[in-house]
Amino acid sequence: MIPGHEFIGYVVEIGENVDAYAHHGDTGFQVGDRVISEQIVPSWTDRFSTTGRYWMDEKHDVYGFQSNVNGGFAEYMKFPKEAINFKLPKEIPVEKAVLTEPFACSKHGVDRASITNEDVVVISGVGVIGLGMIGFARRHRPARLIAVDLHEDRLAKAVAFGADEGLNVAEMGKDAVVQYLKDLTGGYGADKYIEVSGHPSSVQQGLEMLRKMGTFVEFSVFKDLVEVDWSIISDRKELNVLGGHLGPYCYRPTIEWITDGSLPTEGVVSHKLPLSEWRTGFEMVASGKDSIKVVLFPNEEYM
Repeated sequence: MIPGHEFIGYVVEIGENVDAYAHHGDTGFQVGDRVISEQIVPSWTDRFSTTGRYWMDEKHDVYGFQSNVNGGFAEYMKFPKEAINFKLPKEIPVEKAVLTEPFACSKHGVDRASITNEDVVVISGVGVIGLGMIGFARRHRPARLIAVDLHEDRLAKAVAFGADEGLNVAEMGKDAVVQYLKDLTGGYGADKYIEVSGHPSSVQQGLEMLRKMGTFVEFSVFKDLVEVDWSIISDRKELNVLGGHLGPYCYRPTIEWITDGSLPTEGVVSHKLPLSEWRTGFEMVASGKDSIKVVLFPNEEYM
């Protein structure tokens, strides 16, 4: 298995009858086109795919996670006939084009929250996907949009992308952040909370921060099991708890809004490195301190 599910590339060869298997992707591909493929390669035969919910396909082939759909660290990738492929306009700078996959996830997470213009919305964790969520959430014009994170530079970026304010939980502490939201909302709490930090404490924080009958969207992947007070969800608040996975039906609008500049992207890619410096890039990402998104270029002419 070759990893890598966030990638863009250029067409070097095209098989037969490609347009006949476009699904809801693009058609008319030509050699030299810059392209992207959705993370999941559905079977198109199971109960989810045949009812429009292809991103939950039971077989669940995702590039870079199964050996039959190798990921972006391969020298060449093969997009099978089941894949959902899109063209990426070449006028989009590379550092913006590479945000298509994570920002498509951002859009799906925000869509799951069903934000209205009366909502106080909290997005916890403003890394790459969280920053994308700030941009998409702002398009819904919520009453208040608040970013929560541990890093001041990321909170500043979130405000630049449309958040009304950023709360540094490392400096304030969880209890103070929760109390701040209570005070802001007349003692009720936030209407919507989207968890995208991947840290267990952010889950309990969200449950405490939400008002009664509020909505919690979980979009993180966790290393370990997370324990929370489930009585908050049921007996005390009757919360709506929703999951979020991948970026279904979100690639086309994401590409469109990145292209026309209506979705903020500036500075999300903090580092561009040649593939020869992959170890440095991995160490940057692992530390989480001095980078947001690091992009590796196997061919330096595209840097």
